[in-house]
Amino acid sequence: MNHNLYAAVTEYFTKAMPDAKTELKYGNPFQLLVAVRLSAQCTDKRVNMVTPALFERFPDAESLAKADFDEVIKYTKSISYPNSKTRDIIAAAQIIVEKFGGTLPTTVEELETLPGVGRKTANVVASVLYGAEVMPVDTHVFRVAARIGLTKNAKNPLQAEKQLEEGFDNNILGRAHHWLILHGRYVCTARNPKCKECGLTEICHYYLNAQQ
Repeated sequence: MNHNLYAAVTEYFTKAMPDAKTELKYGNPFQLLVAVRLSAQCTDKRVNMVTPALFERFPDAESLAKADFDEVIKYTKSISYPNSKTRDIIAAAQIIVEKFGGTLPTTVEELETLPGVGRKTANVVASVLYGAEVMPVDTHVFRVAARIGLTKNAKNPLQAEKQLEEGFDNNILGRAHHWLILHGRYVCTARNPKCKECGLTEICHYYLNAQQ
């Protein structure tokens, strides 16, 4: 574990992105869960175009639990995989009402019992809402961490998650998650990363190897 690299990355982003946070828009914990589920393999920008009307009609778990699939999908049809995501958010709402009294559960383990909620989604919700010391790993985090050199030979998101949780201080894991996501979204893009705009080139393994 290269602690000097983690320290340098932390120092850079603390100055460059002091207020890094989710770009998903939501008004209560349940709405964040829905937004995160809808954002899988879809952009936050697209989700934020869909959710205002969806949340106005179904603002909480109680209202969505009673919803008809055909009505809900009218709001979600423009995002990726609308059928499965629509079924998931309705089913999750029903379980939250039946099992948790209408209140979103607070632990990663309980969140993972909800339909459509995998480890990454549960970690995001627990981190953003409850300050859980976890590192959600999506495609941006996985890519950026590997390029910079924060992770080594991670074969899957879980391996990357464990390495990142070991490398970053526990109290900044939530912020670090957003640092890497936003950096991957706007600078360290999947195709044609914008290295000329990046402030990490002096320590980035990807960039340094490309210069050799």
